[in-house]
Amino acid sequence: MILITLAIAAGTMLVMAMILSFILGWANQKFKVEIDPKIESVLETLPGVNCGGCGYLGCSDYAVAIVTDNDPVNKCTVGGEACAISVADIMGVEVGETILVRAVVHCGAHSRDRLQLTEYRGEKRCAAAHQVAGVQGCTFGCLGFGDCVKSCNYDAIHIVDGLAMVDYKLCVGCGACSKVCPRDIIAMTGFQEDIIPTVACSNKDKAKDAKAVCRTSCVACKACSKISDLFNLTDNLSKCDYDTYTAENYEDALKSIEKCPTNCIHFIGKSNP
Repeated sequence: MILITLAIAAGTMLVMAMILSFILGWANQKFKVEIDPKIESVLETLPGVNCGGCGYLGCSDYAVAIVTDNDPVNKCTVGGEACAISVADIMGVEVGETILVRAVVHCGAHSRDRLQLTEYRGEKRCAAAHQVAGVQGCTFGCLGFGDCVKSCNYDAIHIVDGLAMVDYKLCVGCGACSKVCPRDIIAMTGFQEDIIPTVACSNKDKAKDAKAVCRTSCVACKACSKISDLFNLTDNLSKCDYDTYTAENYEDALKSIEKCPTNCIHFIGKSNP
């Protein structure tokens, strides 16, 4: 009797499995969504790292945007120009101008340059330290606990004597470090040339207060802007106009760097020794 019961149960399960398989197979064909072959081709060409540097959640979303919305083909910072050319060939369009986008740390203060430091005993993360008042005198500067380092999949950023520094030979411009920085001092910036000038400071306090907490802070002296139109003063802080910088501006930029009293302006990039 038990064997008969088991046989009936097994037979019932087998019939149900066959029916469900048929239903699922029918539903798969009935509700199948056709994918544009171009989307698949573009997706195969993209690097597949899903870093979000293009502004989309991942490579698949970007591939769809390229094919269906005619989005520019040169947004993939990881794939670079070669990837853009391949995608352009698939889409039958021009690549357009490709400008390298790389991370720029707007702070130049190493541990030795910071004043009014206090011992921090909390979790060694920038996100955690940022919530604690008085960790360091400058509330705009790099905290130096390496959240950006942990976020980078390309080993392109490191903490050197308390300061995040970018290795431009390895940086692909994915933007991961910029997204995790709680003080927003890492900006994704277009490089018109291999090296560009930058103001390595984010302190918007007045000169007296800025100098009281950091030896390399911008003191809003306007020395740089008097020499070159590349620099302008906003909120007690000098800023560089990266869009207008070319090799022709190099000499003026160099003079501004040499004139800066706190050495907070630097050249950065691949060719920078």
